[in-house]
Amino acid sequence: MYIHTSADKPVTANGRQYGSSNPELDYLKAVNLGAPPQDPQLLFLLMGAFSNANQPAEGAEFFTARLNEFAPRLADAQKALYLSAIGMLRAQHASSVSLFSRMGNVKETIAMLDEAKKLSGGQIFVVTWISGVVRSQLPGVFHQKQAAIDDLRWCEANIAKAPHSGWLREVNFRLGKLALDDGDAPRAEDYLRRSGYKSFDKLVMLTTPFSRDSMSGHTFSSRRIFEVVPGRVYGLSGFEFTEYYFVVSDDGTQLIGIDAGTRADSAKAAYEALRAYAPGLPELTTIFITHAHWDHVGGNRYFRGLDPAPRFYARSNYHEEIAGEMNAPASIPRHFFGDQFNPDDVRTFEPDVTVDRTTDITIGGTRIELVPVAGGETQDAMFVNLPDLGVLFVGDFIMPYIGAPFAVEGNLEGLFDAIDVVVQKQPQYLLHGHQQLTQNFSSPEMLIQVKDHLRWLRDEVLAAIRRGEARPAIHQSNLIAPGLLDGRPDVLLPYLVLREHVIDRVFAQNVGYWQADLEGLDHLGDSDRGELLANYLGLSEKQLVSAVHNITADAKYELAASLLKWSIAHFGRTEALVKAERVVYLRLMEKYQNTDPFKYILYSAQIGEETPAMP
Repeated sequence: MYIHTSADKPVTANGRQYGSSNPELDYLKAVNLGAPPQDPQLLFLLMGAFSNANQPAEGAEFFTARLNEFAPRLADAQKALYLSAIGMLRAQHASSVSLFSRMGNVKETIAMLDEAKKLSGGQIFVVTWISGVVRSQLPGVFHQKQAAIDDLRWCEANIAKAPHSGWLREVNFRLGKLALDDGDAPRAEDYLRRSGYKSFDKLVMLTTPFSRDSMSGHTFSSRRIFEVVPGRVYGLSGFEFTEYYFVVSDDGTQLIGIDAGTRADSAKAAYEALRAYAPGLPELTTIFITHAHWDHVGGNRYFRGLDPAPRFYARSNYHEEIAGEMNAPASIPRHFFGDQFNPDDVRTFEPDVTVDRTTDITIGGTRIELVPVAGGETQDAMFVNLPDLGVLFVGDFIMPYIGAPFAVEGNLEGLFDAIDVVVQKQPQYLLHGHQQLTQNFSSPEMLIQVKDHLRWLRDEVLAAIRRGEARPAIHQSNLIAPGLLDGRPDVLLPYLVLREHVIDRVFAQNVGYWQADLEGLDHLGDSDRGELLANYLGLSEKQLVSAVHNITADAKYELAASLLKWSIAHFGRTEALVKAERVVYLRLMEKYQNTDPFKYILYSAQIGEETPAMP
């Protein structure tokens, strides 16, 4: 069965369609095609995908068709979201409209934005955000400047209503640009600094909550402290790469930690912030390690220095995991965890107590169940279950990557078994090691559905491998599990963020280093391909830079990045090639800013791009 999203790009509902150069876009089109998505994020992810793919006209047409089709069953708030998405895409396409029609086109777009705000009651953040961003870029002849300022300042004052604080980046940038137009340079520079952009000549639009700097690495959200169970279970996000959790024992005499963070300095900052937030907490006596990855044990040195020092619990096979991750390329952890990261703090980690089977203990009157599991990320995973509080700490068992992409690990079958454990425990609160990445995996019921769809995906990939299909062809087939589009709406986004990495992991674990398409038989590098382009095809640097720009215009950013690598290997890092490289990797950052932070990290590291944290 094929679902047609355009005349030339069918998307399968429960099969495959080869040749799609953008399977993520096609997946999101399929998800938005049959019915209005219950999760508005899926609508705006598609809007962003159309924009990043340089297809705003096609996007506006798609959403207009859906609005007309779904109108009888849409609430006013839903209509406002569709109108806003259409307005944003129309605005991005305006420069391609003929001058004769452009004035009328812009007035129609303004009317759409006005109607969207009216339908939303002026209280839906994204609707007002789009209105302000679009109006702020219109020429003075349309008299929208004050309306833009009002919308943007409303967003500034109501950031708590936003999906996350990353949406404030563009608000600050647009207010700064308007201040610059008014000749208020100091105020403009202040807004620019707060936006995180480097200049007013930015090339992409970022709404991501992610941040990265070379010293302290990557964080997934702004800093915050939250109480999962008031006065008993505390969570800390945004202090570094991973989460921190602390539990007050039943008798109030002991504090229990879950994982030790990545670095001693970030562990100190998080722990001191918790103490300031909740004065009078008892002493930290125990830390449970959910798995021995860099970012869950690297801060142990700080906690070891406390007086008295807490006791550490970890799986008995923790050392096997540490040995494996120490073989990962040394540059990779620095990109993720920052230049201050010290691998020796991981290498020398030793727990006080090891666990090799399900173990029940009691600390300060709190019953705790330690449950070893074999995946999906690492073989030394351990769930920490607090049955009386309904809390289950699951570490990184269902990270989208099924193991770190740069390490030899990951166990899909172990993930399925671990899901069974979660279902058996039936926790009220499922707490992950990276809550921003995995908050969509929120309940045992949805995890059952995810498991079924991933089993189907695994079987499809294995069948493709047996047919001798190459990995890119498997990705481009846009595999959508049967029943997915008509099933639980809370499974649609998790399946998308998992799909690519499940395909990669299953493929890597089931083929040799010689593959059916002859990949692996040769040992050609970037310099060889650069020599082919320049010496044998006779292409000049100028011609190659022009080709990169053309490929980028077609939104084939990965292909453009490959051509740049080959060209730089031959010609060196010339000014023209470096400039083109920056554009390509910024677009790749924009593409993956809401779905794949690991790619975002490595693409930003490639060009030394830092993304300041939002307040």
